[in-house]
Amino acid sequence: MLKAAEKRTEAPERFLFGPGPTNVDPRVYKAMAQPIVGMRDPFFFDCMAEVQTGLRSVFGTGNAVTFPVPGTGSSGMETAIANFVTPGMKTVIFANGLFADRQTEIAKRHGAQVVRFEKDWGEVFSADEAETFLERERPQVVAFVQAETSTGAFQQAKAITTPAKKIGAITIADCVTSLGAMPVEVDSNDIDVAYSCSQKGLSCPPGLSPITVSPRAWEWLQKRESIDTWYLDLRLLTKWWDAPHVYHHTPPTTLIYAIREALAVIEEEGLKSRWERHHRAHERLVTGLGRLGFEPFVSNPENRIWHLVTARVPSGVNEAELRTRLMEKYGIDMAAGIGKLSGQILRIGIMGPLATDEKIDFLLDAISSSM
Repeated sequence: MLKAAEKRTEAPERFLFGPGPTNVDPRVYKAMAQPIVGMRDPFFFDCMAEVQTGLRSVFGTGNAVTFPVPGTGSSGMETAIANFVTPGMKTVIFANGLFADRQTEIAKRHGAQVVRFEKDWGEVFSADEAETFLERERPQVVAFVQAETSTGAFQQAKAITTPAKKIGAITIADCVTSLGAMPVEVDSNDIDVAYSCSQKGLSCPPGLSPITVSPRAWEWLQKRESIDTWYLDLRLLTKWWDAPHVYHHTPPTTLIYAIREALAVIEEEGLKSRWERHHRAHERLVTGLGRLGFEPFVSNPENRIWHLVTARVPSGVNEAELRTRLMEKYGIDMAAGIGKLSGQILRIGIMGPLATDEKIDFLLDAISSSM
């Protein structure tokens, strides 16, 4: 019988050109190999404070309530909705993709009276459309997806938050794909609650969901009598993140090391320089794909996510077979369409270490030789 050690196989090296877990920055891997300290070790408290500071920077906010929630981006979504939606509360969701549908499902499970403003997948909402709809419905909460992972569409936040603010609604923004690679700018965009993940624009492993809450929303939450979640109760979580650090849950130490280092990498590059790098990589990839016969799924360039390119394959090319060849020949893991777009598009992530001329050219050459 083989010993356990002899049965083990090492994970294969991949180029993760997809919107899921992306290529992790090499410095983050090193950070995760540091010794694990106790959750009340002074060093760990310092790490927590540095993470909060770094997250405020990438979110573009001065919000005191800013930290990562344990769990992937979906836990951030549930945290935002569970804390700021009460049973019977009228909640408008701007629905133009899979993750707006997920916001809808979670809001309904928490008892919300959901009203959806629906558009075709890949389209975005104008300020006039949003204002007309919100003035008519007058909800207490407004939720939208800033960067829709299922379609590659980027929603300008102000188009929704400005009319929402006029009627006094709390705004919730899904920034799962945008944070760390495109401007989120929570404060200047008047976003009350924003959540994200660790594995996309921040170039970390999955497992943490950064969240930030405006003073106005936090004041509302403090007055709420009860919350129908314990693990994701922001009032309990903030007591753990802030001194004197009242115990709530056992923190994932190595993931805190990871996001701390990832935020340091971003700070050293410069946030605006990082945005510009992703934008240049986007332009290079879209141009190269066009030469190969691919068509952008999001028609208006201003509405495209920079680091998640969605494209229709040329006529006569089977997207599933293309993805299989890319995996087998080059170790490239590329995502297909999901939901309504299953089998119709490719979703190509170029996040963090992948957003360089060299990596884009490697990808384009691999696609060309695999068609």
